[in-house]
Amino acid sequence: MEKKYTYEDFLEIIKTLRSENGCPWDREQTHESLKPCVMEEAAELAAAIRIYDKTKNPENMIEELGDLLLQVVMHSEIGSEEGIFTMDDVIQCVSEKMVRRHPHVFGEVQADNAEQVLSNWEDIKKTEKEGKAWIESPLREIPLELPALTRAVKITKKVDKLYEKQPGYKETIAQLKELTARLEVMQPQNYDEELSDCVSGILINTVNICREYKLTPEQILMDKIEEIIDYYEPRK
Repeated sequence: MEKKYTYEDFLEIIKTLRSENGCPWDREQTHESLKPCVMEEAAELAAAIRIYDKTKNPENMIEELGDLLLQVVMHSEIGSEEGIFTMDDVIQCVSEKMVRRHPHVFGEVQADNAEQVLSNWEDIKKTEKEGKAWIESPLREIPLELPALTRAVKITKKVDKLYEKQPGYKETIAQLKELTARLEVMQPQNYDEELSDCVSGILINTVNICREYKLTPEQILMDKIEEIIDYYEPRK
């Protein structure tokens, strides 16, 4: 009969891998060295969800959830070794956050729909971040490590809310027409600064359209890429 592992068993496995008699690779890892792994595992989980949606087979998703959990536990074990935090701290922090950000469930606040929930969530999140030393400014708190299109949506949304209203649909289309007109008369060269400026303007205006109409630019670009692949390499 196969051994049935528990969450506590898993914590002990990671502790053993990090121990003096454990695995040389695992023992060498740091918070910094594991950053690429976290991003890769998150992307692989997203892929597993897509695969599950098509196949209804959860096997790959279970595996990728485990790999992402591994990253959380590894960072917590390293934190424990450094004497700065433990897995218990992580669980306590996220539990407090979930209770605090759901006052309509754990408190007396009324929220009858998802929009009200999100509005409350953002207000509570803003209060939580006040006075935090690591937050330079409202825009710079949005992680640089996010995919550029995803980050652009979050940045422009926050600019819209805190600083100035972003262009509406018609104004955005006018700007896109102006930018494409510039492209038509250009004679671009490699690493052309003017071309780069023009294309970046097209991208950010496209992001504004996506944001205004609740499209996810990262997803629709991925879908278009898949269409191109399917066109040239159709599935058998």
